[in-house]
Amino acid sequence: MINVIKSSILFFVFGVVILAGCNGNDVTLNDGDKLITEEMDEVISDYIIQKYSDSYGDTEEQFEVHKVYGTSESDEVLSVYMWSYYGGFNKSTGVRLQSGHSLPVVIMLSKKEETYAVTDYIEPEDGSFYQSSLKKMFPEKYVKFAQQDSGNIKDLEKEMDKKVKRWLDKQE
Repeated sequence: MINVIKSSILFFVFGVVILAGCNGNDVTLNDGDKLITEEMDEVISDYIIQKYSDSYGDTEEQFEVHKVYGTSESDEVLSVYMWSYYGGFNKSTGVRLQSGHSLPVVIMLSKKEETYAVTDYIEPEDGSFYQSSLKKMFPEKYVKFAQQDSGNIKDLEKEMDKKVKRWLDKQE
């Protein structure tokens, strides 16, 4: 009889622990950019360009390209974990970057009627708080990607060059 009671209590405690672990806060991550539409890409780039258009020296045109590590969705808001490369350019200097930045960001999108809107934008803190803030922003599996991409954005630079060249070709 005592063994039955012990087993019942153990079973009950085990069940409570399992249920506590399933509190609904688990976030499903979707690796890569498979959930990002062209429209979402454009909304993201337009937002970042607008946000920084007055932050750097005079340039004739600004562009933004990004690499999406993954996404998660909660309460109809899509969190996009990515590396962003923003730059300002002038016709006279061609594809040579005049000003800009390159950093990991989290951007939140929600669908309003038939379009998407940015509801939040998060960057890591500078200096000694960079790593700890990056770990707060990104799911653990994407932190490693962001750390590896720091200073290693060759693919994004090539993508940026293509955008700038298309703009320069239109100027002729």
